[in-house]
Amino acid sequence: MEGSYPPDHLDRLSSKAGVPTPVGKARPVLTVVPGPAGADQPSPDGPSLIDELVREGARRMLAQALQAEVDAYIAQFAGERDETGRRLVVRNGSHQPREVLTSAGAVEVTAPRVNDRRTDPDTGERRRFASAILPPWCRKTPKVTEVLPLLYLHGLSSGDFVPALGQFLGSSAGLSASTVTKLTQTWKAEQRAFAARDLSSADYVYLWADGIHVNIRLEEHKLCLLVLIGVRADGGKELVALTDGYRESCESWADLLRDCARRGMRAPVPAVGDGALGFWGALREVFPTTRERRCWVHKTANVLAALPKSAHPGAKKALAEIWNAEDRRHALDAVRAFEAAYGAKFGKAAAKVTDDVDVLLAVYDFPAEQWIHLRTTNPIESTFATVRHRTRVTRRPGSRAAGLAMAFKLIEAAQDRWRAVNGPHLVACQVPGLVEAEFSCSGGLPGGRGGGVMDLVLDRRDEAEFAV
Repeated sequence: MEGSYPPDHLDRLSSKAGVPTPVGKARPVLTVVPGPAGADQPSPDGPSLIDELVREGARRMLAQALQAEVDAYIAQFAGERDETGRRLVVRNGSHQPREVLTSAGAVEVTAPRVNDRRTDPDTGERRRFASAILPPWCRKTPKVTEVLPLLYLHGLSSGDFVPALGQFLGSSAGLSASTVTKLTQTWKAEQRAFAARDLSSADYVYLWADGIHVNIRLEEHKLCLLVLIGVRADGGKELVALTDGYRESCESWADLLRDCARRGMRAPVPAVGDGALGFWGALREVFPTTRERRCWVHKTANVLAALPKSAHPGAKKALAEIWNAEDRRHALDAVRAFEAAYGAKFGKAAAKVTDDVDVLLAVYDFPAEQWIHLRTTNPIESTFATVRHRTRVTRRPGSRAAGLAMAFKLIEAAQDRWRAVNGPHLVACQVPGLVEAEFSCSGGLPGGRGGGVMDLVLDRRDEAEFAV
């Protein structure tokens, strides 16, 4: 029967018909009753009962949604008729059943079909009904497609996608080896187009940089992704550049930054990253006016690595007093307190803070609303949190182009969920050439600084550098 649960599952579902309902309590529609011994255990060779119910529920809801979509389309054009008075848009049976791979597993879909006999007055061609819910030839939902880059960066080869996902989702529908190959080729082309795009129309005011190691090897070396994410003048975040290289290599980063400059990218105001990156030497060469900001997450890890574990709790608290200070003056007081507490016994750890104090506290030269964003490289860290720093790396040699394409798709999917920085209207204030004449950036800075953010930046950098 169409839309019903499998017969062998129905005997486990029983309505409490005929059982009196206590006053004030709702009557449950269904209840689970025990079956034969062992029947409630999932079969090792088949899906569990709950999986079957979830998929059946998804199938029924999808069928209802498709039917409602077709009914609305037919009703919209019900008044259009031919010379004999017959309607031009009518229902015309159903398409052949097909499986669609969803996050709930493989769902069999039978889509209703529409006969639309209207013609386009411009082209003379027949109009066609196109479902917005289930596009033609759709075999998998976007969320399933987003999983593939993640699996590849974990170290799973594209040839393993079909058996791996088939085991978890109940079917390999839409995930044949040829389909995966086609997807990979499409993503490679998209990544190449992204890497060649013009940057002259974008103003990236803030920039985050990091090198991410993932679970695939290129010949003898583990793949490292060099990632740049920027904040536009409107406060929105977006991927600026992505390539492979060596995290600590100045030349690898210089090649990336030179390419960005060649394509029209202007110097960002601050750049945020780990102090161990080769990025900084490259930045001073390509964009010498950009101010340097160190990531507190990386700095904290480096400081703790130079301390015994017994000192970690106290050191973490002392470091938090620095980066979480209400203004620069209080932050400097916290730096002096940290040096006094740890400098005598752990000079190397204390030096990691005192030697970089200027770039660590540069965050206080920017709007207080945005300190939370400029303290760390979290936009990059969070995107790759599930695939970086793995101890087990696949021995299968990976493809450079495939690795970049998969990483690009992973960031592209994450980018849709990124929110703008706090106080987005203040971002443009960092670059006077971008600010409209009537837009005010005054108001002073925390800690008693006056003159506004714009004046502070102008004090530190020649105004000509901001020309757009």
